[in-house]
Amino acid sequence: MNGPTADPEHTRGSGGNTYNGPAAGQYGDHSTQNNYFPSTRPLVSWPHQVGVIPRRADCFQHRHAVDQVGAALDDGNAAVLVGQVLAGAGGVGKTQLAADYARRAWHSGTADLLVWITASTRSAIMSGYAQAAAEVLPVPPENPEDAARAFLAWLEPRPTTVPRRWLIVLDDVSSPADLSNLWPPTSPHGATVVTTRRRDAALSGPGRRQVPVGMFTPGEATSYLQAALVERGRHEPEQQLTHLAADLGHLPLALSQAAAYLIDAELDCATYRRRLADHTRRLADLLPDADALPDDQTTSTAAAWSLSINRADQLQPAGLARPLLEVAAMLDPNGIPAPVLTGSAVLAYLAEHRTHSTPGHDQAAPITAEQAYDTLRVLHRLSLIDHTPGTPQQAVHVHQLIQRAAREPLPTERYDQLARTVADALTATWPDVERDAALARALRANTDALTRHAPGALYQPEAHAVLYRTGASLGATGQVTAATAYFRHLADTAHTRLGPDHPNTLTARYNLAYWLRRAGNADGAADCEQLLEDTLRVLGPDHPNTLAARSNLAHWQGQAGDAAAAAASLAELLEDRLRVLGPDDPYTLTARHNLAYWRGRAGDVGGAADFEQLLEDMLRVLGADHPDTLTTRSSLARWRGEAGGADGAAADFEQLLPDRLRVSGPDHPDTLTTRHDLAHWRGRAGDPAGAAAGFEQLLPDRLRVLGPDHPDTLTTRHDLAYWRGRAGDANGAAAGFEQLLPDRLRVLGPDHPDTLTTRHSLARWRGEAGQADGVAASLAALLPDRVRVLGPDHPDTLTTRHDLAHWRGRAGDADGAVADFEQLLPDRLRVLGPDHPDTLTTRHDLAHWRGRAGDPAGAAAALAELLADRMRVLGPDHPHTLTTRRDLAHWRGETDGRGSVR
Repeated sequence: MNGPTADPEHTRGSGGNTYNGPAAGQYGDHSTQNNYFPSTRPLVSWPHQVGVIPRRADCFQHRHAVDQVGAALDDGNAAVLVGQVLAGAGGVGKTQLAADYARRAWHSGTADLLVWITASTRSAIMSGYAQAAAEVLPVPPENPEDAARAFLAWLEPRPTTVPRRWLIVLDDVSSPADLSNLWPPTSPHGATVVTTRRRDAALSGPGRRQVPVGMFTPGEATSYLQAALVERGRHEPEQQLTHLAADLGHLPLALSQAAAYLIDAELDCATYRRRLADHTRRLADLLPDADALPDDQTTSTAAAWSLSINRADQLQPAGLARPLLEVAAMLDPNGIPAPVLTGSAVLAYLAEHRTHSTPGHDQAAPITAEQAYDTLRVLHRLSLIDHTPGTPQQAVHVHQLIQRAAREPLPTERYDQLARTVADALTATWPDVERDAALARALRANTDALTRHAPGALYQPEAHAVLYRTGASLGATGQVTAATAYFRHLADTAHTRLGPDHPNTLTARYNLAYWLRRAGNADGAADCEQLLEDTLRVLGPDHPNTLAARSNLAHWQGQAGDAAAAAASLAELLEDRLRVLGPDDPYTLTARHNLAYWRGRAGDVGGAADFEQLLEDMLRVLGADHPDTLTTRSSLARWRGEAGGADGAAADFEQLLPDRLRVSGPDHPDTLTTRHDLAHWRGRAGDPAGAAAGFEQLLPDRLRVLGPDHPDTLTTRHDLAYWRGRAGDANGAAAGFEQLLPDRLRVLGPDHPDTLTTRHSLARWRGEAGQADGVAASLAALLPDRVRVLGPDHPDTLTTRHDLAHWRGRAGDADGAVADFEQLLPDRLRVLGPDHPDTLTTRHDLAHWRGRAGDPAGAAAALAELLADRMRVLGPDHPHTLTTRRDLAHWRGETDGRGSVR
């Protein structure tokens, strides 16, 4: 902003100032009522200035805060120009804003008397008042206390005189006590501006208010850098300047000094930013020397807060401010959860590194959480942090350069100890069940910040548990892709720092394989096999991590289509976990759960009994609210449904949902999954419209919580389209799948199993919508891809062959359908077994198309054999059993008893 260039404010006393207003004495400058005012004195030339207003900074930016000051003073109120953390710490430009207001008031003629005092001590304030008294009253300044009282008394409004208009600026007040009995009076004819790093309650009150001074806005910061460099013939890309401003936290002092450094060192912005990001370099080495600071500055950015830190350390509870600020300096500047800073690990660090204590206090006494809280308030009052207890998930904010100034002086050993302490504090704060999504996000952000500040310390002597907790949190909140990327990086880092065979490296690799599987990435199978070999070699067959790797590999077998092999592997694993860990170990219970699950996937729908017994044990060992217990209830409901009790499954999920909401919260992925399963089983229980409505309600929440590209969001869109079709809207289903397919191709790729499933569903519902001729062709094109990606024996491949046969029949080729089903049935018998529901379905459809091809007797005979098996496997009341009875009656009715068609 281009301001006035004349500098009459740099004069002292009355010399050089002229004023065309009333002559001296006209306003009643003499008083016979007050002993401080002599009856005779030299005339004062008005307007009059005492003290020197600081020079206007180069490329000064006009900011909103100065307008707030002006508005307050125009209302006749005194204003306290202070700031908040990231707003009022040293270097935010409080003095420049006060000077800008004072300068404008002076040049506009709104002040007859302007007094500028550098008010860093009480004696400095008194001396400034005494000088003003000597020049205005005049009162001899030899006794500053008496002179100060005389000046303050002169400022008081007097009804018998017309007073002078005055403005007092007290710059850089360091303690509220320094202003005790020295506040200028509240007056309709005068105003006071105070700049300070403090924001104690004592600085506000009647006639005064606090005006926060913040950092530059991003736009102001970029404009400032651009102007400062252009003024010296330098031009940098605006994007680089924007990034540099963000790197410096938009702190005005740092920006001005960085611009000077760029010019002096002849560095381009990108190079400087690389140096700034190098944490092996000290901040002091990246700024101008003390004798080369711009804008008449006397303090470097690196040292701007040292006095405030020292002062904070002296306040009660004494000696804790500096070590607590060191802890906060290792964490996320944008928000630190309160429990992290008041937990036992941090309290122990404060006790060990307390700088001093006041007389009468035991230096060796343990530090309490209450003392840590009080220390946060001290740091807040001195504008070193911003402490907002009402937002516990992000209770503390610290400017990144204050953090750097607190970290850099620490010796290496102390620094590493601090990093491990902070990691312990984060781990202790992390809840076992992440009900609070905001807290989980804050903990992950703080762990990320800690990892950036101290990457080496967190791997010595081994990788800290908080590193693994962060990745697990990502996955637990549904960010499966992010969890995969995180553990890939962690595995690579552990490999580099600890070696390939270190147990921590193997643990990171296990987690990577696990989340690759959860993300549906087939590449993880090979990684899991290699991991198992390495774990067996390094840790032995009975180590819990080896058993975990075996479990992961079994899941890969199942996802690859071999559910029977997965069940067999898990049965062997269960025996070993029982032997090594015991029957009540949570991992043993998990093995039982997974075994029951894959037995069900292999066709043993009667295996729900396994979940019933497991649920009893989980309730006894883990309790009703443990996430694994709730997951077992979910699995039990599902397999009861698969065994024919769809109504019961829907009822079970209705009972489970309130518990999920209470334990995990409405936005937890497990809660959303329970809502998904409830909608699904409502549909399976005969309410497709209710299922579609459930998915319509669920989809916005999955979009909001997980994002549009999360696999679970895409699955909800898939199932919504499916149940719309089942509810009678075949066209809507086809349209839904048409919209979904491009997103699955983009997000998952053409060969992902879910993408292939959407292609399959799109073909089917186009057929149901009346486009039967093209369905068989689409499925025929899909089949080679499923064989290539999943293999010829994968259940999904067999399903595509099944539906291809069905739609060939629907297209008029009943004989082709029969031939296809006859070829499919031996493969389903071989892969799934004779009692698997899909095998029974193939037998049913083969019989149906035999009847449609002209052999009703053969159809009836086949269905009669099938009915006995469906009653045995599924029970007499299962919907598929009832369908077979109905179709058997139909085809028997189509014959005359001798095998010919009626």
